[in-house]
Amino acid sequence: MSAAQEKQSQPENSGYTDRLWIPRVWDGMMPAGWFRLLARNRLAISPRCLSMAALISVITLFNWAFALTQSVLFGRRIRRTKIQDDPIFVVGHWRSGTTLLHELLVLDPRFTFPSNYDCFAPTHFLVSGWLIRPTLGLLLPSRRPMDNMAFGWNHPQEDEFAMCNMGVPSPYLTTLFANRPPQYPEYLDLRNLPPAAVRRWKDSLRWFLTCLTVRRPRRIVLKSPVHTARLKVLLEMFPKAKFVHIVRDPYAIFPSTINLWKRLYRDEGLQTPTYQGLEEYVFNMLNRMYDAFEEDRRLLAPGQFCEVHYEEFVAHPVAQMRRIYEHLGLGGFEAVRPAIETYFAEQKHYKTNRYRMTPELHAEITRRWSRYIEQYGYASETADTKS
Repeated sequence: MSAAQEKQSQPENSGYTDRLWIPRVWDGMMPAGWFRLLARNRLAISPRCLSMAALISVITLFNWAFALTQSVLFGRRIRRTKIQDDPIFVVGHWRSGTTLLHELLVLDPRFTFPSNYDCFAPTHFLVSGWLIRPTLGLLLPSRRPMDNMAFGWNHPQEDEFAMCNMGVPSPYLTTLFANRPPQYPEYLDLRNLPPAAVRRWKDSLRWFLTCLTVRRPRRIVLKSPVHTARLKVLLEMFPKAKFVHIVRDPYAIFPSTINLWKRLYRDEGLQTPTYQGLEEYVFNMLNRMYDAFEEDRRLLAPGQFCEVHYEEFVAHPVAQMRRIYEHLGLGGFEAVRPAIETYFAEQKHYKTNRYRMTPELHAEITRRWSRYIEQYGYASETADTKS
């Protein structure tokens, strides 16, 4: 992205990196996954990030000790526990509204979800939460830096971060070494992996979801944009799973996704990011994601899948939530309706980020994402977007 485009399309948030230290996603990693990642990237750590890398290296040893304790205390129970109902998956590209949908669905007390803390400490949250949640909770920012949404240990989080901390390869690990080639792009859709690697991925996700069930035996609602490209594998694991797919104006998605990755590269990475190739990365990821999605969605039965447009959803949230409940046969909407209405009443003053983009970038989005634009009925004549 050119300097002019960046200035126009990316709002700057502040306050997150001003602190001396904050808990970071990778503080929950196990030693094997962490040191394998460092070796894979030849210790290409920027000088300003050396202390962060050293600290995480030490913390991984504590994670190992807590994980061993959980295995001793809960191992047999985890092995005997069965996931009661196949999960509900919220899918869609980054910045398309998946977080909003996730937070609304988990207002239903019949459901459970992976929280920020569960994904931060996936190998030991059953035994460590009582100690670490209140201790480190005071250091967490109260708002997400990329979009100013409320943040805290108990808010729902993407299970993909849990997989990273368990040592499972993921494209999200690109965040740590942003100036090197993208990490594990083959794990976006899982299509070209050896069968043994796919089995390990499935086993890891199932184990994590089983741990969530041990703590709270209810139907699990999951949200990770990368799952958009994994429908086939997820259906192999959970044939009766439900999927809610949300789409959004791509002219809003693009600058907002650029902003997302820039924030994560700066706040969570081990390198001083140059952002070289970031635009190309964002363009390619959506196309790869939706190539897989459009091929696999035919495997879904009508009662398993519901699609919503973000713009319609925020304009008529209660009606759209009712439609999701009815289409997926979830039942019980009227019982949760007051909580949904309260949620939106509390969010009425929330303002989305605003972006400006050059006509050249607007035209490039039109060209590169033409299939998505045509498939979901989007067109734009303006260079003003919101996120």
